[in-house]
Amino acid sequence: MPDPYRITAAPAPYEPAVHLAYPPLPATEIPPGVELVTLPGGTRALAYVQPAPASPAPSAGSAQPVPTWAKTIALLAPTTGFGVAAAGVGISYAAPGVIAVSHALWAAVAVIAAGGIAACSLVRAIRRRAAPAHITQNITANGLFGRANGTINTH
Repeated sequence: MPDPYRITAAPAPYEPAVHLAYPPLPATEIPPGVELVTLPGGTRALAYVQPAPASPAPSAGSAQPVPTWAKTIALLAPTTGFGVAAAGVGISYAAPGVIAVSHALWAAVAVIAAGGIAACSLVRAIRRRAAPAHITQNITANGLFGRANGTINTH
């Protein structure tokens, strides 16, 4: 019996069957916008293709508009700086006057304090010479929530 697994002859070369519905076009007859593309299955076909939109390259010199908040800050910064500088100059000119006013205010406080002490001393001396006042109060009321009447007698 012959061996079924023994190869006695070389196999024929593989030739895929090609079924063309139309003859292939030469590259010179393909219209513009049509290209020969390879599909995911491996077959090649003519297809309309759209060119990818060319994104404009950002140019380094293109000017962007300045935001409003940046303009506001740019205008406020020197104004604030000049205001602080002017205040410093004004304080430097006013410093001697401020020191003089400070001394005058402390002198006024001392005069007021001395006047208050003198007034208290004067009132105490006058009260010692006068006889003490005797005050008598008589208050009467009828019932828990009755109206109260009273008299004040000084001697």
